[in-house]
Amino acid sequence: MDGEKEKTLIEILEENIHVDLAKYINFVRTPQSGAIATFSGTTRDTFEGKTVLELRYEAYVPMAERQIKSICSSARISWNLDTIAVAHRLGPVPVGETSVFIAISSVHRADALDACKYVIDEIKASVPIWKKEVYTNGEVWKENSEFLERRVDFGGNSSGSLDREGGACCGSKVKVATQERKGCCGNKVKVRDEEVAYASRNDDDDVVEEKIK
Repeated sequence: MDGEKEKTLIEILEENIHVDLAKYINFVRTPQSGAIATFSGTTRDTFEGKTVLELRYEAYVPMAERQIKSICSSARISWNLDTIAVAHRLGPVPVGETSVFIAISSVHRADALDACKYVIDEIKASVPIWKKEVYTNGEVWKENSEFLERRVDFGGNSSGSLDREGGACCGSKVKVATQERKGCCGNKVKVRDEEVAYASRNDDDDVVEEKIK
């Protein structure tokens, strides 16, 4: 476990701290690794014909860090990985800048590539980090499509409504059944039997739930 901790770097960055891509790539670079796979999520300038000014991220940081650690541990069970780095920025993220970055090294490229996709998909499905998209003519909170799919899979409400009453960070807990789950490239990932707190708001590009006047 100590060795795994030393080979995993997870950082939730405070407002106005930029994601240093080179820092995380250098962290995962090792002599024995023949591949480094990365994912960089950046703010785009339009959504459904609307001009985007920036994204704004909020998070329940302690839970977000714990959940990302759990995701990384699950990835190590399914793929032969060396080092993992995950960084997520909070606060405003202007167009063209990186909000989330993942770097994973492995001996062979297939492991790193598959694990990289798995990690970002799981972050979007279960980590309490929320995104507001700011346009020239308004703002909307986005609920992650992966989160909605996960909620439907486990018998939750599929309406996609946002429950932000009282500023609570998370909705109700749902029980995750032990099951075999296909990885992004055909491998299977074991989902442990545990309680996962699902946020009632999450990060997504696809579903617009509420317009903020």
